[in-house]
Amino acid sequence: MVEGLNRPWGVAWLPNGDLLITERPGRLRVVRAGVLDPEPVPGVAPVADVAANQLFASSQGGLLDIALHPRFAQNRWVYFSYAHGSREANGTRVARARFDGRALSDWQVIFTVNRDKSGGQHFGSRLLWLPDDTLLVSIGDGGNPPVSLDGAWIRLQAQNPASHLGKLIRIQDDGSIPPDNPFVGQAGTDPAVWSLGHRNIQGLAYDPVHRRVWATEHGSRGGDELNLIRPGANHGWPVVSHSLEYSSGDSVAPTSSAPGFVDPSRVWMDTIAPSGLALLPGEAVPPWRGNLFAGGLVAGGVRRLQLDADGAVIAESVIPIGARVRDVRQGPDGALYVLTDEEQGRLLRVRPTGL
Repeated sequence: MVEGLNRPWGVAWLPNGDLLITERPGRLRVVRAGVLDPEPVPGVAPVADVAANQLFASSQGGLLDIALHPRFAQNRWVYFSYAHGSREANGTRVARARFDGRALSDWQVIFTVNRDKSGGQHFGSRLLWLPDDTLLVSIGDGGNPPVSLDGAWIRLQAQNPASHLGKLIRIQDDGSIPPDNPFVGQAGTDPAVWSLGHRNIQGLAYDPVHRRVWATEHGSRGGDELNLIRPGANHGWPVVSHSLEYSSGDSVAPTSSAPGFVDPSRVWMDTIAPSGLALLPGEAVPPWRGNLFAGGLVAGGVRRLQLDADGAVIAESVIPIGARVRDVRQGPDGALYVLTDEEQGRLLRVRPTGL
């Protein structure tokens, strides 16, 4: 569908069928009538890897996901997740800006992670609108050892309910806190937190039929996960995990399951590095109705996951792409679209053979 994208990360369809695509180095691109405009869209926050309050485009950081407001046709708001700060102190932000078809204006930061980290790992940053027009944002745990915070490995922040690190957070469209978030009013917690115990979620999808949220999450040297998310749930990282340490190959956690923690729906011990997740609920592609599609950066393909009514994975197959898959979306035509993470990245349209 589209070629010539530099490390694309997220894609969104405009009401007229044009596309907006983020590039991690800090550019927003527009595709009009199937043709990539050679000039980036002006108005994105400035990019730097040294200055605070600018977009931190180093390592895994940069301009990351994109999502249109559910009422974009009326208000023109486009939402972005991105890394900001410096190598010594950085974190994930969410901002919104108005798009008039040519340029962005009125850039507003509506959410900033409440604990800075060092280095360039684990920003999370996937965005997902829920039917009540609240926004889920995935936040990574801050990085692998030896990255530390408060005298301990930073990944332990995933179990700290007062920290945004290693969480899914839920906000309203202006960044305020929904009053029905699960930890509102509880001492020692942050009211933005929706679920905790996550390492680095980069795939989110909503199932409108069963009204549930799915997430895919990077493990450490194996232990990649598919999770069915429930408000207030603790998914265990790093005290419960199937993952192994990069440095030694030892288990990260003493156990892979324990009372009080939610077990994953699927674990991949052969690393796929999941990024991008879509569920196809409609009739546009009948053989794939109700299936989940999980992209893989390391696996270089898409995992098709067939589910039963309770959400259990009952079958899995591989759609080979031959490149790092960064994002997977259902387009307005009901088809499956795949964004490849390359210096010459592509947007691909994928359908079953014979359709």
